[in-house]
Amino acid sequence: MPINMTENELTLAVIQTLKEGRRKAFQELMEELQPYDMAWQYKEIPEKHRYKFLAYMTIEELTDLMGELDQDDQLDVLDRLGAKRSTKVLDLMENDELASFLTDLEPEKMKELLGDMKREESQMVQDIMNYPPETAGRLMNNRFVWIKKHYTIGEAVDKLKEFAELAEYLNYLYVIDEERKLVGVVSYRDLLLAEADAKIEDVMYGRVVKVEVTEDQEEAAKLISRYDFVSLPVVKEDNTLAGVITVDDIIDVVIQEANEDIERLSASGKDIDFSTKPIVAAYRRLPWLIILLFVGLVSGGIISGFEGTLDAVVALAFFMPMIAGMTGNTGTQSLAVVVRGLVQEDLTFKQTAQLILREFWVGILIGITCGILITFVAFFWQGDLQLGLVVGSSLLLTLIIGTLAGTIIPLILYKLNVDPAIASGPLITTINDILSLLIYFGIATTFLINLS
Repeated sequence: MPINMTENELTLAVIQTLKEGRRKAFQELMEELQPYDMAWQYKEIPEKHRYKFLAYMTIEELTDLMGELDQDDQLDVLDRLGAKRSTKVLDLMENDELASFLTDLEPEKMKELLGDMKREESQMVQDIMNYPPETAGRLMNNRFVWIKKHYTIGEAVDKLKEFAELAEYLNYLYVIDEERKLVGVVSYRDLLLAEADAKIEDVMYGRVVKVEVTEDQEEAAKLISRYDFVSLPVVKEDNTLAGVITVDDIIDVVIQEANEDIERLSASGKDIDFSTKPIVAAYRRLPWLIILLFVGLVSGGIISGFEGTLDAVVALAFFMPMIAGMTGNTGTQSLAVVVRGLVQEDLTFKQTAQLILREFWVGILIGITCGILITFVAFFWQGDLQLGLVVGSSLLLTLIIGTLAGTIIPLILYKLNVDPAIASGPLITTINDILSLLIYFGIATTFLINLS
């Protein structure tokens, strides 16, 4: 029924079925929707229809709905469902999603919800919450399908059928020994192609790409990206299989890390979004900007120190903002390249040296091209070749230095175990402003006699 409907038409249809109490028609609409679309419809309908909307949904649909809502809406749904149905939903939710939901709740509310759940499910969620934030253990789902290496293919398939609801993805099955240690992985394709009486240990891969529970979630993201996996096993220090991280969880991590890096690169502060109040946003941005304000005063001091040079050749002032702007921009571009590269992989010494050398040559090529162009512009504008050489050579040197600064500073911070994104764009730009002004006026002063 909703196949050819627009979102607005579907919303009107949902409201109409709720008004008329046509539960079956409502169910037919919901059966065609993805969880995200269910959540969108729930938030779009008037609040007076939400109780009936939830009442007409199955426990499975409610569980899918919960996974697509933010924390405030999730709490609202649980309150509307009542204790009995909300407990069933919590028991059915993925443990990693539930752990994320419960983490930021008030301790009393968290304890209440966990206490209402089945003891086994509650304990599994608490096990996840015991790991530090932003680690693989906190991100994993510890409710998954595993098979033992002595199983036959037929036994493994039978188990998969029995516990299929626990498998978010059917691409891989992880193989354990009698002590629950991870010993291999077998693809679902291999299960289908192998003989039913063949042993799992004969068809499994013994070399398993995995991540430890205490490793940073970024490491899990790198491995899934590098190997194009849809899931990744998580093990404890003794190689005991603890859980599985799936690609949908990694997408959330990538988005979260990208947002954090953007905030740091722009020095906008953390946790600022559309709903942040003006006074809070200003408070979070001010520390960086105040630091940059005082650092920027150095630029003013440099210009003041070369006041005599400016008085002698006023045309120098025309090119000064252009040189500073281009230098800051190329530094920020190099910074973005380095941060993006560090997110994707851990750089070796050789790769670091190659990156610095590559950016050095980039700076030279850009500097030569732009330097020659600006030399001709200055010459034809003022009719003074010496002025053109001053501006052109200054731009060449500052672009090289700006590129290297944008490359080396985040690499140094990374080696010191400091997030390289802290080397924000405005900081790189301010440093390059200072360097470009020193070079520009230094060269101009040297040639002052010829220019005047």
